[in-house]
Amino acid sequence: MKAISLFACGGIGDLGLRHSGFDVIVANELLEDRAEVFKHNYPKAQMVVGDIWEKRSEILKATQNRLGGSSLDIVFATPPCQGMSKNGRGKLLSLFRQGLKGAVDPRNLLVVPTIEIFIKSGAHTLVMENVPEMENTFIPDPHGNGELIGIIDLIKKSLGPEFGSSIRVVEFANYGVPQSRQRLISIFTKNEILRRHIKMYGSLFPQETHSKDGYFAEKWVTVRDIISDDPPLDAGKPETAQYKKIQYHRVPLLDDEKYLWVSNTPEEKGAFDNQCINPACGFKENPTHGSGKDENGINKASTETPIFCIKCNSILPRPWVKENGEYRLMKGYTSAYKRMSWDSPASTLTRNLSYACSDNKLHPSQNRVLSLYEAMKLHTISNYEFEWRRADGKKVSDKLIRELIGESIPPAGLEKIFRFLSDLLNEIGQNKVSVLRRGQQELCL
Repeated sequence: MKAISLFACGGIGDLGLRHSGFDVIVANELLEDRAEVFKHNYPKAQMVVGDIWEKRSEILKATQNRLGGSSLDIVFATPPCQGMSKNGRGKLLSLFRQGLKGAVDPRNLLVVPTIEIFIKSGAHTLVMENVPEMENTFIPDPHGNGELIGIIDLIKKSLGPEFGSSIRVVEFANYGVPQSRQRLISIFTKNEILRRHIKMYGSLFPQETHSKDGYFAEKWVTVRDIISDDPPLDAGKPETAQYKKIQYHRVPLLDDEKYLWVSNTPEEKGAFDNQCINPACGFKENPTHGSGKDENGINKASTETPIFCIKCNSILPRPWVKENGEYRLMKGYTSAYKRMSWDSPASTLTRNLSYACSDNKLHPSQNRVLSLYEAMKLHTISNYEFEWRRADGKKVSDKLIRELIGESIPPAGLEKIFRFLSDLLNEIGQNKVSVLRRGQQELCL
């Protein structure tokens, strides 16, 4: 079966597509660095580099040429999520009518060329991935009179009644990924087999295979399951911050202050709650950090959390800022400088996964962040043949690796979703899927 990938980044998400029976024949990516990684790993696909608004015709022409008269099955699109907003429709509409164009992030408009390419490509199914906030994000209706419309509503309106849809916020830990990552997966299809399945079962998503408690499924795959046997590292010295026998198993050094905070942070805790380390005191009941909503309903960190021990007045090993010789607690999220749990999936890996100040990014017990090697395993990239190389021969930087991981979906989770679609579309899989669904219904009864 044939597919094209829009906003392909480096092709990490497309691993799930490729390994479930779909041949990625054409892809589009805005940034050259990312496109070069894709081109190395998908040498048979044609990569169209550039702004999707400007490259629509080129993408469609390349698709037509690569199909050679056969039909396209799937368009997989993962537009940027940074512009998605929880703001209400009324507020956005008011700002838009006032001429404040900035109220609508231009990245949210990328769904418009995506729909156009999908319709003109002739594919029967569109699969989109984005953050859960996409369900509540509004953009100007290109077919209206300046009115705003929800992105999902726009897609349905543009495609028409011949398309069915199956939309769900997926927790990828529930599909065996050792990472907690929630994404909105939206499937729109005119394929009769898939539409019939939606009518019969209400969904195009496979049964979840894992859960937190393990009832009726396997337990979540945890950080301990994946990285506990990796050689230890320590970010205090260059010689202990890397393990040369394993590529990418290295971490950035922490300066003396950050190392003090991190090295005194117990398992399952964050550095903002660290207690007194004065040997003559060791008081363990200093108030811990927290947050609450202000008068405007905005979540704010407490400004009353002490930075000095309330018993001996020694400075606590909590994230601080020194200004004009005075210490104050660092402002930021209470989840900064916080350790991951050994016995849970990893927190969502972002572009900032190598920064100790990012949310829940400290190693569960060692004095450091995750190595890139560990991040690749927790993101399930290591389950596949994927090389961190560029088609142009240039070096792939650590920064680019972090960006590609942080802006992609764990391919092992996507593979289960795409494989379910593949089984439905192939007669070989029909009986298997039917038995699975019947078993699921009987279990519910």
